[in-house]
Amino acid sequence: MHHLSPSGLSVPGPSRRSVLRGVGGAAALAAGIPLLSACGGSTAASDPKTVTVGSNASDAVPKKAFADIYAAYKKQSGITVDVNTKDHNTFQEQINSYLQGTPDDVFNWFAGYRMQFFAAKKLATPIDDVWKTIEGNFPDAMKGLSKGEDGKYYFVPLYTYPWAVFYRKSVFKKYGYEVPTTWSAFIALCKQMKKDNLVPIAFGDKDAWPALGTFDQINFRTNGYDFHVELMAGKASWTDKRTRAAFDNWAEILPYHQDGAVGRTWQDAAQTLVSKKAGMYLLGTFVGQQFTNAADREDLDFFAFPEIDPTYGQDTVEAPTDGFMLSKSPKNQAGAVKLLEYLGTPAAEQIYLKSDPNVVAASTKADTSSYTDLQKRAYEMISGAKNLTQYMDRDSRPDFTSTVMQPALQKFVRDPKGIDSLLTSIERQKKTIFASS
Repeated sequence: MHHLSPSGLSVPGPSRRSVLRGVGGAAALAAGIPLLSACGGSTAASDPKTVTVGSNASDAVPKKAFADIYAAYKKQSGITVDVNTKDHNTFQEQINSYLQGTPDDVFNWFAGYRMQFFAAKKLATPIDDVWKTIEGNFPDAMKGLSKGEDGKYYFVPLYTYPWAVFYRKSVFKKYGYEVPTTWSAFIALCKQMKKDNLVPIAFGDKDAWPALGTFDQINFRTNGYDFHVELMAGKASWTDKRTRAAFDNWAEILPYHQDGAVGRTWQDAAQTLVSKKAGMYLLGTFVGQQFTNAADREDLDFFAFPEIDPTYGQDTVEAPTDGFMLSKSPKNQAGAVKLLEYLGTPAAEQIYLKSDPNVVAASTKADTSSYTDLQKRAYEMISGAKNLTQYMDRDSRPDFTSTVMQPALQKFVRDPKGIDSLLTSIERQKKTIFASS
């Protein structure tokens, strides 16, 4: 099976769910056994010409892309990057104990709440000095994703990709469909697709994460970015009438989703779009990996999730972003800062994208001339966004999303009528989880 690696989009891997979740559930927050440790001996670690990096990029495509960056950096700076690569899931599950032990100087991680969580626990070093050098390379939304709750910078973004509604250009042309920008137009299109014997919205939630992304889109279109962020952070209530309104909107389009979603993988759902049996599919750009035929891939296009409330329009884009952080007490801090400054350059991003063309640069200065049409569109969508979100389980506590939200949303998909008791149950469990440290 293929999953979205922290790096790329079309590499074989274990569990796509745990990879997109970024951290393996509650295990990430428990100390666990510190099997992850820094690479190199103490001598190597304190060598001014060596910087150590803890990497979760264990799959072939990202591993090569990062190696290419570090080789170019050594050529330019004379500094060797000693990479400590661990299996992606192991890295996520043991990140907490790893960071509390003797971690590498720099480590791969995710923007948003995931980064803020470790910054607040003082398991990362602020990098405001790095940002003084690189800030001109990034749009404001990316800067916001790189800050801790204390307003200091802790993260250097490298690449990103958006979630959107995918469709086949030829199918829309054949039936005379137009891209919907409003909720009413979207529902009218779903009804028409059903009449035309198409599955309006392909859907597979067997791995329990796709429904998280669906909820995100509907919630920030219904209630706006600020409420969505508060809900993810455990501050707003799941029994709030605004949360209920988001679920009511979802219930309205649920009959147009592919039946039996909880028993179907995201790849199988994608195949219904490939075979032109489905009209639309809401997912990240990694859906493109299922379009192995060049002609099919050329026929693939996407649009932003439609506006629900004109107050918020389509100004928020879900764009999970991956990059780097500086550990709490790096042995070679000066060298690590120089490396992070380099990783925040368009040059470093371009080297990465050459090996992994399924994602887009986080910087607005990167050369986009080699981008495919889909990459160009993805880049425009992200750089034009007023707000960027990460994805439910990167914008919230990993233990909450894996143990509470994933099963709850599967339950909702199977039985949308039981929503009130479901929301009461989510809120009760949320209070318990967020009260724990």
